[in-house]
Amino acid sequence: MAEIVNLRLARKARRRADAAQGAAENRARFGRNKAERTRDAAEAERLARTVEGARREPEAPEQP
Repeated sequence: MAEIVNLRLARKARRRADAAQGAAENRARFGRNKAERTRDAAEAERLARTVEGARREPEAPEQP
């Protein structure tokens, strides 16, 4: 015979697991100190300058 499962409790457990996973993702994304955020911003700026410097044609200004 199959095991009897209380669907209400199963739903609550699934919601708790989803919330715990979301919290872990948020901790990884936002739980950084100022030095790490500054380092990442500097790295992004350096990459943007590298890409901009490697363009073949400069970006044309928009004409009204």
